[in-house]
Amino acid sequence: MGYSTGSHTLFHHRYHIVWAPKYRYKVLNGEVRTRVRDIIRQVCGEMGVTIVSGALSRDHVHRFVEIPPHIRVCDFVRKAKGRSSRARSSRSSSTSASASGASTPG
Repeated sequence: MGYSTGSHTLFHHRYHIVWAPKYRYKVLNGEVRTRVRDIIRQVCGEMGVTIVSGALSRDHVHRFVEIPPHIRVCDFVRKAKGRSSRARSSRSSSTSASASGASTPG
């Protein structure tokens, strides 16, 4: 756990980030849990963020990450939460429509 370097910088920016679903509903189970983990890893890879450690509980997400100085923490959190939320809501809306008996076109 040393310092990281840029072309003209030496930095050690590590953040403990925790977020939870609305009302702390226990929705991070099974396939949703693995999908959220994969999305967070994908966002980290795209932005150049290093995951130092992390854990997914049933009702919240812990991430200890190292973020380069040119990336704002709020931008990383916005992208990770937004993408995982959209994937979760699109998947749940398609399963709820089929579970409720709604007809699908085609």
